[in-house]
Amino acid sequence: MENIFNQKTDHSTFTWESLGDIKEGRGTLGLEMPVLVYRLMQFTIYDVMTKNYGRDQADKILYDAGHLAGSEYAKNALNLKQDLNNFVASLQDSLATLKVGILRVESIDAEAKNIILTVAEDLDCSGLPLTDEAVCIYDEGFIAGILEVYTGVPYSVKEIDCWASGDRICRFKCTAGA
Repeated sequence: MENIFNQKTDHSTFTWESLGDIKEGRGTLGLEMPVLVYRLMQFTIYDVMTKNYGRDQADKILYDAGHLAGSEYAKNALNLKQDLNNFVASLQDSLATLKVGILRVESIDAEAKNIILTVAEDLDCSGLPLTDEAVCIYDEGFIAGILEVYTGVPYSVKEIDCWASGDRICRFKCTAGA
């Protein structure tokens, strides 16, 4: 039997298939894991990136990773051929089913292509201690990726309210063409 750790494989390109067959691989433990484990992974990776590359570069990497994840998620898990209302409803259902958070649309300015979204019980920050800063950088990228794939237009997403900054909901301003 060949040692798989000595094989040279290119892990530099993420694809949806890279996620593997989770049902087969986790037949006993199942598809879910505690939020604690997710945060432990994300926050320690962010800490190491910040120490090695500085905060600005760590934020960019986290945003870009979220964007890639959101893009792949939209392409592989969402029906992109729906009108906006049905797309948003299916996205809300999908994120709630996966226990990512409870998504709501606060406002849409179709002419200016601006959207304000909120996420309650957010996977990344709900329950964190107050730090007086928005911390959902990965979520910003994730939302931007989904919106870009659905609309075909690049979006810039910025968190304007966060649990960690004292709010009890995360609010994101999404701007097209940015």
